[in-house]
Amino acid sequence: MHLANLRSVVRGCGAYLPERVLSNDELSRMVDTSDDWIVKRTGIHQRHIAAEGETTSQLGTKAAQAALNAAGLTGSDIDLIICATSTPDYTFPATATQIQHALGIDHGVAFDLQAVCSGFVFAVATADKFLNSGSHKRALVIGAETFSRILDWEDRGTCVLFGDGAGAIVLEAQNGTQSIMDRGVLTSHLRSDGQHRSKLFVDGGPGSTRTVGHLRMEGREVFRFAVGMITDVIEDALNALGISASDIDWFVPHQANRRIIDASAQKLGIAPEKVVVTVDRHGNTSAASIPLALSVAVADGRIREGDLVLIESLGGGFTWGSAVIRW
Repeated sequence: MHLANLRSVVRGCGAYLPERVLSNDELSRMVDTSDDWIVKRTGIHQRHIAAEGETTSQLGTKAAQAALNAAGLTGSDIDLIICATSTPDYTFPATATQIQHALGIDHGVAFDLQAVCSGFVFAVATADKFLNSGSHKRALVIGAETFSRILDWEDRGTCVLFGDGAGAIVLEAQNGTQSIMDRGVLTSHLRSDGQHRSKLFVDGGPGSTRTVGHLRMEGREVFRFAVGMITDVIEDALNALGISASDIDWFVPHQANRRIIDASAQKLGIAPEKVVVTVDRHGNTSAASIPLALSVAVADGRIREGDLVLIESLGGGFTWGSAVIRW
């Protein structure tokens, strides 16, 4: 292979959702809310909740195995595993190493990446650097979360938003021509700004309170910043490739809130029929939301080989990022 021409090509994707579905109606019996209130503000109708004893690594392992099956590969073909998660099984070791072991892989490298809801985009960008350098050949990039474990179920402003799940893709280093027609990750743009911590954070941790803590959010503030930040990194991606929003075949945003998704697409001039939306069924699954949405759109035949796919996200901190992938 010519290192200068390597591209990180998607070989397969997979997903896993816990069996238990928590509807808005059921949630309204747990906290002061209603289906109408939730749907109008978020577009969410239901979310999946991990069973007692069902861990983030177990969700991630099932999604990773599904991605390997889709790619026609086995664990022995993988030499890099990156798991994006904010809800690890343990403080350490990394959830990625637990997935590695569960898949029967005893070689290569596995580590976690923490960028909250932006985690999957950050993980794709990171894996691309590894594969692009020639140091590794095939990567499992996983987003896996059990956000139900860090929710305050008495806070209707947050507990209605989130769900559990996992998604994964297999990336493989392949020769390209360095043109926009190459398959694979074409460009990625990542940003962070720590001054916004108080707008979206978890109020605990081993180094501060010695507890896990609960998710806290200033919803209006997050919404106010989200659309501007998201469109900023998307415009950077389009400019880097010399294309316009109309050239994108599929827009697969982080599934946080239907209003944020719609406002972002409208501001960018992306047609509604090109937007993949799963927030209605999954809720906000943080780092898992984009790979879950990708898996849905691949499975139903929307995303096909050669399509130009734009992914983007914003997470607590804030972190935000975008990537363009030729499928």
